[in-house]
Amino acid sequence: MNISSYERNELLKAWIAVSFAFSVMLSGGIVGIFSGRILTFFVLSALTVGVGFLLHELAHKMLAIKYGCWAEFRSDNKMLLFMIFLSFFGFVFAAPGAVVIHGFVDKEKNGKISLVGPLTNILLALLFLMAGLIVGCAVGSMLNYGFLINSWLGLFNMLPFGAFDGAKVFLWNKIIFGITIGVAAVLVFVASAF
Repeated sequence: MNISSYERNELLKAWIAVSFAFSVMLSGGIVGIFSGRILTFFVLSALTVGVGFLLHELAHKMLAIKYGCWAEFRSDNKMLLFMIFLSFFGFVFAAPGAVVIHGFVDKEKNGKISLVGPLTNILLALLFLMAGLIVGCAVGSMLNYGFLINSWLGLFNMLPFGAFDGAKVFLWNKIIFGITIGVAAVLVFVASAF
């Protein structure tokens, strides 16, 4: 899979912004960033939500390329700044950008390209869960957070409206949509109980 230097910079910028926004939120917002734990939360966020974001977008790209399309990630600078701004108030709405695709895809291919991103987050959530159950202790806390945040990313992206992945999956196949959003919802429920 080819990644241009421009796309690499776009991915890196979005990864850093997402990781920073979540670390600010985890620190407690504007007052928490001076607590001295911001660096710890940044590393935690980069390894959990940041990795989840990157693999989600790269999954879209890989499948689109497999279908013969040109595909590259483009960050949305306004949404990145808005996300960081909200994090200072203890809330994050992450819409850091999207994979831009050029080429013909029918409803089925578009649905599958859209589905592979949330499926990546669901798979990551399960991997974090298994690793957390095996490891336990303090590292388990990070793994539990990876389980929680990737479950939420999978569910959030499966919402069936607007530009969300779920809207395209719903148009393509309502049964697959229902199963996927159902699994993501169960994972969020289980992760929230940890």
